[in-house]
Amino acid sequence: MKDLTIKNILEVTKGKLLVGNEEYICKNYSKDTRIIKKEDCYIGIKGENFDGNMFWEKALENGASTVIVQNVEIEAGKLKKWSNKNIIKVENTLEALYEIARYKRNLYDIPIIAITGSVGKTSTKDIVANVVSKKYKTLKTEGNNNNNIGLPFTILKMKDEEAVVLEMGMNHFGEISLLASIANPNICIITNIGTSHIGNLGSRENILKAKLEILEGSKKRAVIINNDNDLLHKWYEENKEKYNIKTYSIKEKSDVMAKNIDLKEQSSNFTCKINGKEEKITVPVGGEHFILNSLCAITVGEVLGIENKKIIEGIEKFELTKKRMDIYDLKEGIKIINDAYNASLESMKASLKVLSKFNENRKIAVLGDMFELGDYAEEIHKKVGEEVAKNNVDILITSGKNSKYIAETAEKELKKENIYYLENKEEIEKLLQKIVKPGDVILFKASNGMKFYEIAERMINLWKRKN
Repeated sequence: MKDLTIKNILEVTKGKLLVGNEEYICKNYSKDTRIIKKEDCYIGIKGENFDGNMFWEKALENGASTVIVQNVEIEAGKLKKWSNKNIIKVENTLEALYEIARYKRNLYDIPIIAITGSVGKTSTKDIVANVVSKKYKTLKTEGNNNNNIGLPFTILKMKDEEAVVLEMGMNHFGEISLLASIANPNICIITNIGTSHIGNLGSRENILKAKLEILEGSKKRAVIINNDNDLLHKWYEENKEKYNIKTYSIKEKSDVMAKNIDLKEQSSNFTCKINGKEEKITVPVGGEHFILNSLCAITVGEVLGIENKKIIEGIEKFELTKKRMDIYDLKEGIKIINDAYNASLESMKASLKVLSKFNENRKIAVLGDMFELGDYAEEIHKKVGEEVAKNNVDILITSGKNSKYIAETAEKELKKENIYYLENKEEIEKLLQKIVKPGDVILFKASNGMKFYEIAERMINLWKRKN
């Protein structure tokens, strides 16, 4: 039995049972009264704009068996009303969530795979989980629930799984350290060190330092890194005797390498030695970065002893989380690349490179601001403008405070009449409806807060309806 009792929860949280049964077993957990299911344990989380503790009674009304709350005074009449339920009061519900998740995780002696990096965490998680699932029943982080709330709730979903693949995100020092202390992973992956959140951390070297918090706690963990990344390669050379490090790459000599690469519009082929045998692999998504993701998954497969044909099947049949390099073939030969969930210099480069592979079409890039760059914002947006020019974009459309720097830099190579700097999403939509021709390929890319995925979705609906 790996489900927790109320007694277990009280012990790890040092909470007080106001009413209820210590022997009751809690199987499922939720923080949202709108989607809570019967018998769920509701944990009231206090956010910046709301306090989930205020909705404890709504949770019980909607079917929860148990609520865990802080800073709530419950009168005797209400305790009597809910005497058939479990009400636990703790000092801090967020800390309680962490402790419950730690306890739950430590009940399992299975592969716990944690993935971090500046870009590519979610797509790497998707492909790694698909490979691992070919041998083990696998739980993975859903969507982008990679923070101090999403990760522990993912761990609390563990039932009879044989492996878990977790994504770990961060904006500041100490955040990965917390996540690693909860998940206690035995396989750690760092995809790359780029410029995401450089405004918060000050330098790429500090970003590396923050990502390396994933290794805190045990030097016995297997560490898997992208050896083509300059800072990770340097770290590997300095630490290869200290840690159990496995490397993958396209360029640098590594444990797992891709050769004979054939990049296409919407897929790629390459060869690679897997468990000592040369194999041919097809990746069902375009872009060199997805070859790196595949190499990472191959490395995980080797570490876990998964047979070659299962590793290959896992790569060739994986599906991406939505809004990440989604390619839509629409009427009149129009194609939309919706990669607008998030953006950094590195992911902008990768997406523009994918766009450049559509050689027979006009290439339109709709680009918005990248966030959390601080004093580096102008410099990094200008570098994106250079990438636009390098990748033979025909028409550039930009919007956002710092995207003007993309447009200004691209103007050195592109004709001025093919560059647009617009005020808002509505203007972008109007322009696209006016200028898009049959056969055009349009890339949407910006930080999530720009909500460019909304434009992409509306354009997809519009052009699907065209006769």
